[in-house]
Amino acid sequence: MAQAPSKVEDGATMSAAPSKSISPKDLISTLPTSSDDWCSGPLVLYKNYWLRSTVLERILLAQATMKPRDDDIILATQPKSGTTWLKALAFAITNRSRYGFGDHPLLTHHPHQLVLSIEFHGPGGDHTDLNALASPRLLSTHIPMSLLPPGMSPSSGRRVVSLCRDPKDTFVSRWQWHFDNKIFHGSTMELDKAYDLFCRGLSPYGPFWEHYLEYWKASLVTPDKVLFLKYEEIKEDSVRVVQKLAAFLRVPFSQEEESSGVPEEVARLCSFETVTSLQVNQVSVVNDHGDHRFPANSAFFRKGQVGDWANHMSREMGENMDQITKDRLKGSGLAF
Repeated sequence: MAQAPSKVEDGATMSAAPSKSISPKDLISTLPTSSDDWCSGPLVLYKNYWLRSTVLERILLAQATMKPRDDDIILATQPKSGTTWLKALAFAITNRSRYGFGDHPLLTHHPHQLVLSIEFHGPGGDHTDLNALASPRLLSTHIPMSLLPPGMSPSSGRRVVSLCRDPKDTFVSRWQWHFDNKIFHGSTMELDKAYDLFCRGLSPYGPFWEHYLEYWKASLVTPDKVLFLKYEEIKEDSVRVVQKLAAFLRVPFSQEEESSGVPEEVARLCSFETVTSLQVNQVSVVNDHGDHRFPANSAFFRKGQVGDWANHMSREMGENMDQITKDRLKGSGLAF
């Protein structure tokens, strides 16, 4: 059974910041590496986070080329923690004065097409597409807060919405993603081994608890700049979260909107049932953009359930992960 590791395993230490005289590829070649193939290749350790080398290269590029703006809005999540749902909600809320519900872009576009990712933004490598977006920019990322591009962190005044999820459900969804996703040619790793690695913090953007804690602690210090949400609370009362999110993003619903049921319409438009029923989100073809490959639209939707982990993991595995999570979050005030 997996046990929680020390913060950095195998004697590795926190990697230094990249020197201006060294290229990202050269820097990455010097970093500690895990030989365990969680997805499509080994992970490298950079500043206490395990990342795929190709992802780290993009993060370093973003740090060098992204131009922050005062009104940027960042949606930050661990992979498979409700990213697509959060994108849809934030886009619908911030653009509700521009689009009607009958001809809304979310009916014909995948949320990832409407809210671009800092590290997976599309073809090209200089972030010109993101820098060309009109303000205010709505951007998403899986990047830990400490690795965000300079000037894009909450301490610089940017608004950040962080969404987390019960680690057990996150793990199962991530493992299933790598197992099924054509872009990774199918994962051959057994669930038990992937579970062990995840519990030890050895997963893309892991350890998950460090990622959660960075955004959680920032939300306590600057609640006007960081909104910390849980996937489970959206499932429990999506309308309340829609109202909360709108207020945080400085576009609160008017009394007239409240009376006419606009928050309910937003929640309905962005619901799992609605988005998965749309033809655009049922496309199962992998998208190719030059030397970059992006998963099929349908790959981003599985079950959207709370507690589905119990259909894949034993009770003992669930209790063990709960204990590791509790130990790692101890004293922070964050709990699942």
